[in-house]
Amino acid sequence: MTSLFALVSRTLGVTAAQRGRALSSSSLQHDGERFRNVKPRPTEGLRKTLGIVWNVLLNKPGGTVPADALPVDALTRAQLDAAPDRSLYRLGHSTMLLKLRGQFWLTDPVFAERASPFRHLGPKRFHAPPVALADLPPLRGVILSHDHYDHLDRETVLALAESTGVFLTPLGVGDRLIEWGIDASKVRQFDWWQDTEVDGIQFTATPAQHFSGRSLFDGNSTLWASWVIVDDDLRVFFSGDTGYFDGFRTIGERLGPFDVTLVETGAYDAQWPYVHMQPEETVQAHIDLRGRRLVPIHNGTFDLAMHRWQEPFERVMALALARGVALSTPRMGERLDLSAPHHGERWWRHVVETVAAPKAAWRLCASRNAGDAKSS
Repeated sequence: MTSLFALVSRTLGVTAAQRGRALSSSSLQHDGERFRNVKPRPTEGLRKTLGIVWNVLLNKPGGTVPADALPVDALTRAQLDAAPDRSLYRLGHSTMLLKLRGQFWLTDPVFAERASPFRHLGPKRFHAPPVALADLPPLRGVILSHDHYDHLDRETVLALAESTGVFLTPLGVGDRLIEWGIDASKVRQFDWWQDTEVDGIQFTATPAQHFSGRSLFDGNSTLWASWVIVDDDLRVFFSGDTGYFDGFRTIGERLGPFDVTLVETGAYDAQWPYVHMQPEETVQAHIDLRGRRLVPIHNGTFDLAMHRWQEPFERVMALALARGVALSTPRMGERLDLSAPHHGERWWRHVVETVAAPKAAWRLCASRNAGDAKSS
């Protein structure tokens, strides 16, 4: 009975919320109940929230999902082992594989078919990962920005546990990993502006404007963050998820300029401006950060908003051109040299345009297996 109660508490997020409150004395970002943004997010009324959910689930416009296979450069373990240092590979959405000093680092690992707490319900991948999870080389570390399902997949993390040296997380996210069974000695947790060094590489958790949670009762019980990675003369910024805020300018002043900024450009909408950026804001964030080369991420893998799936690429490309911002758009699996990034091609234009919104699939999955939930 005790174990059943514990399982239900974990699944609903009760234990995560309790852990979060225990962090209240250790972080200026915590108000005693929840983590918060520097600029508070307006409270959304129930009516608006339900309206957004209804539209996202049942009123999708056409074009949010590609009609054909996306071009993906398949990767092998041998290719990755032979790759030179300072290589970067987009594996999908915000999952990035970096090779630094002969070792590999992975951001926000999601290899699951769906970004969802359910096995048969929720946003499905447009493409398979360029490299199979089992074929990844041993990782020196995993870098996590927050605990949403499209950035932290439990099954992926557990599969990586033995072959990963260290997990770098915002406050509270590491406790979740430990609860899942990750060796506590491998987990390091950080508040904003705290840093650590691993094998000569500096990692700093920096502010973001977002939110967290994986279930009914654990909203904002863990912290969210962006990350700065410094390897000698190379500086990389990884945004995680964030709305636009003044913090980008502060990060740029304190830790920039950056050779490459990996900044979210996708899953945006006028209905949720405080937690994701429009492409105009992505470009401005890159400028605030004093970035030299912008790589737009958080796109091309999952259908998480109401815009056409190609729209983030088209809009950010036009804006970058207009504002004189150097842009790189590598294919999934294509190697990008962080020391001398290439522009990339307009690969999304080679994909058959669109398909109708997948309303029927949502209803079928919901009626067939709505109760088949993955553990949170």
